[in-house]
Amino acid sequence: MLPNLSINQTSSFFLSYFRRDRKGGAVVVACVCSSERKREAIELFWISPHCSAARPKMVAQKFVVDLNKPLVFQVGHLEENYEEWVHQPIVSKEGPRFFESDFMEFLTLTVWWAIPLIWLPVVCYCISISVQMGHSCPDVVLMVGTGIFVWTLLEYTLHRFLFHIKTKSYWGNTIHYLLHGCHHKHPMDGLRLVFPPAATAILLIPFWNLLKLFSTPSTTPALFGGGLLGYVMYDCTHYYLHHGQPKIGVPKNLKKYHLNHHFRIQDKGFGITSSLWDRVFGTLPSSKSDAKKIDN
Repeated sequence: MLPNLSINQTSSFFLSYFRRDRKGGAVVVACVCSSERKREAIELFWISPHCSAARPKMVAQKFVVDLNKPLVFQVGHLEENYEEWVHQPIVSKEGPRFFESDFMEFLTLTVWWAIPLIWLPVVCYCISISVQMGHSCPDVVLMVGTGIFVWTLLEYTLHRFLFHIKTKSYWGNTIHYLLHGCHHKHPMDGLRLVFPPAATAILLIPFWNLLKLFSTPSTTPALFGGGLLGYVMYDCTHYYLHHGQPKIGVPKNLKKYHLNHHFRIQDKGFGITSSLWDRVFGTLPSSKSDAKKIDN
């Protein structure tokens, strides 16, 4: 039976959504409670059926991950146990320490609004180049729309085949944790939910060069701007799905869809902004599977 925890307004959606999950409800309800009951919340989290380790350290046979110390260079030692460990989420808005170095730690932290603030001017600049090179507004709209569509496929592909790659080596585990594992381990860490701009800038270089192979000099900027706009929409949507409280319609369904990926069926439902490519490639979570996981 749950203690009388004080649930703040921000966490009310999690409470209403996961109370129906007989296995996971205790975890989520407990971990999003207010800070004054933090101790009880943590204790309840670790006695959940989803978690096999004891607070404050998580034991994976031969190696102990100390959650009170920087994590990045610890997780590699989990070896083949990393996959199980990283998919046991700790639902807290307080993220862990990654590095001993304050500078390195700073580079891992990004507020969500930095994404549109930094990249939307770049989007506008790229689109303006294609306009200045003689393309009409309808042509530019089509190119931008194509870029957004290409991004949705890239979003799905990266999430499924790179972010969910299975690793067991020291550096494989370490790199995966930095790329995406940290998000599954700490899904409510608001400062590590969007992609750091410095890393994005590096990845944009091969994206630009790839587009140049399939487009003309005058269409490449608008296509690139569309793809970058798709990325901005993705990162802002992703943040909202974790921290917003949609009540009706598409946003509410997207939130349920994405939280299902985090807390129930983590090898399905790779789409963030839509379920389109999950439907195309057969990774759409089935309702029967969901029901079995709730009932068992």
